Amino acid sequence: MTKDSISRRLLLRNSALLAAGGVAAPFILRSRAALAATSDTALPGLPYGIASGDIGTDSAVIWSRSDRPARMIVEYATTESFVDARRIVGPAALEDSDYTARVVLTDLPADQQIVYRVSFEDLADLRTVNGPLVGRFRTAPAEKRDLNILWSGDTAGQGWGINTDWGGMKIYETMRGLQPDVFIHSGDNIYADGVIKAEVTLPDGTLWKNVTTPEKSKVAETLDEFRGNYRYNLMDENIRRFYAEVPGIFQWDDHETLNNWYPTKVMPADDARYTVKSVALLSARAKRAFLEYMAVRRNAEDGERIYRTIHYGPLLDIFVLDMRSYRGPNSINRQASPDGDTDFLGRPQIAWLKQALLASKATWKLIAADLPIGLIVPDAGNTFENDANGDGPPLGREMEIANLLSFIRNNDIRNTVWITADVHYAAANYYDPNRAQFQDFRPFWEFVAGPLNAGTFGPNALDNTFGPQVRFQKVPPDGQSNLAPSAGYQFFGQIKIDGPSGGMTVALRDLAGQELYKADLNPELGV
Repeated sequence: MTKDSISRRLLLRNSALLAAGGVAAPFILRSRAALAATSDTALPGLPYGIASGDIGTDSAVIWSRSDRPARMIVEYATTESFVDARRIVGPAALEDSDYTARVVLTDLPADQQIVYRVSFEDLADLRTVNGPLVGRFRTAPAEKRDLNILWSGDTAGQGWGINTDWGGMKIYETMRGLQPDVFIHSGDNIYADGVIKAEVTLPDGTLWKNVTTPEKSKVAETLDEFRGNYRYNLMDENIRRFYAEVPGIFQWDDHETLNNWYPTKVMPADDARYTVKSVALLSARAKRAFLEYMAVRRNAEDGERIYRTIHYGPLLDIFVLDMRSYRGPNSINRQASPDGDTDFLGRPQIAWLKQALLASKATWKLIAADLPIGLIVPDAGNTFENDANGDGPPLGREMEIANLLSFIRNNDIRNTVWITADVHYAAANYYDPNRAQFQDFRPFWEFVAGPLNAGTFGPNALDNTFGPQVRFQKVPPDGQSNLAPSAGYQFFGQIKIDGPSGGMTVALRDLAGQELYKADLNPELGV
C-alpha cells in the first residue's frame, strides 16, 4: 500500500471524527467499545498530542512528539473534509530533541480556520505510519473582527498534579469551552522544582491522588528530567484536547527551572535536593526543554530568545516578555543608579520592546509579563523577586520599569494593557500616576490570573512607586494558602475586543468559568 493510499484511508477516518467533533484519527481498526475507551487526543506513537502556536495572519507553528525515531508529516486544509489539503514532510524526531518536532506552516490565508493532522513515519519501518491526530486553529485576521483571548499560568505546582479521580486539570476544559482564538500561558508551564507525590491529605481528611512518574518524583536536574516535567503535563487529557483546538503563546518564568532563580545564582551547598549546584547549567537545560516542548517560533538570529511580538491583526499586538533570562541577582533592590545588578528585562530586551511598541500600528498593545509590576514578590533574606521593592521612588530594578513607562508616555504610545500570572490569585490593578511616587507615565491596567492547576495564595502587598490600586482581587479565604485545585480557587482571564468599536473587555474567571470581575476599556485614539 502506498503512503498516498494510507493518506486517503486516514482522510476518511479524519472526516468522520471531525464531523463528530473529535480531534483524533487513529489508523487502527478497533471496535466501537475500544474506541470509546480510548482518549481522542493520544494515540500509539503520538502519546502527548499535538499543538499549534505563535499564530500570525499567514503562518503557524505545529508541534508534536513521537515515541520513537520518526519523521513528522503535517497535512493541512481550510475545510474539514481535507479536499484542498497540502502535505509537508517535516523533520525527523530523534533522540536529541526527545522525539519532539515542529513544522512552520506559511502562506496561509488570513482569518481562516485551518484543520491540520499530524502523523509520524516510523524510521525503523517506513511501512508504519503512526497517527494521525487532528487539530485546528484560526489564523489572525487582516481586517478588524471580534477577538477572544485567554491567559493564565502556573500548571502542576505545589504538588498538585493530575488527579484523574477529580477529572484531571479541569480548568483547561473550562477554557476550551469558551472557544478562544488564542491562549497565552504566562509562565510556570511546569514546576521542575516541585515533586508530585502519589497522595496528599486535604484539610477535610480526604485524599488528593496524583498520577506520578519517575521524573516528577524528584527535582529536575538532568535534561531528561526537565523534559519529563513537560511529558507529565501532557499526560492530562484536558491539556491535550485544549492544545489540539486552541493555539498557544508561551513564555516562561522561574519554575521551568527552579523557584526565584536568576542566571548567576548558585544553589546552597546544604540543599540536598540538588547535586547540580550551578543554576546557569540547570537553566540551560530548562530552556532547551522549554523550546523543545512549546509550540514557539524560533528566532532566526538567537534560537534561545523567548521574548517576541505576535501581531494578531489590526486590533492587537502581543508583546511576550522574558523577565527571567537577563536579570541581575535578587537583592534588596534599592540601588540609586542603574547597573548590571539592577537589570530586570535587560537592556537588549528593553530596546526591542521600545522599538516594537513604537512600530505597532495595532489599536491595543498587550504586554504579556511573567511577573506583576506593583505587587511585592519577596525572596529569601529581605530580597525581592520582581521589580517591586517597597514604597518610595524608583530604585533598583524599578528604574528600568520607570524608564519604560516614561518612554511610553513621552512617545504617546496608547492603549497598553499588562497581563500576568505568577502570584496564584486573580486581581485587577489600575496604575494611577496621581497616586504614585513616580508620576511620569500614562495610567494603565494590569490584570493577574492564575493558577491553572497549582496551589492558591495571596494577596501580595502593593508597592506605591507606580500607584497601583486594587479594583478587584479573589484570594483564599481567612488567610489560607496552598489550597488544592479542588477548592475552586483557580483562575484565568479573558480578553474580548469588539471588532467594530475596538473596545476591550477584560474578565477574570474561575475554575467553573464563572465571571468574577469585568472591566470595559475604551481605546484612546491617536491624532
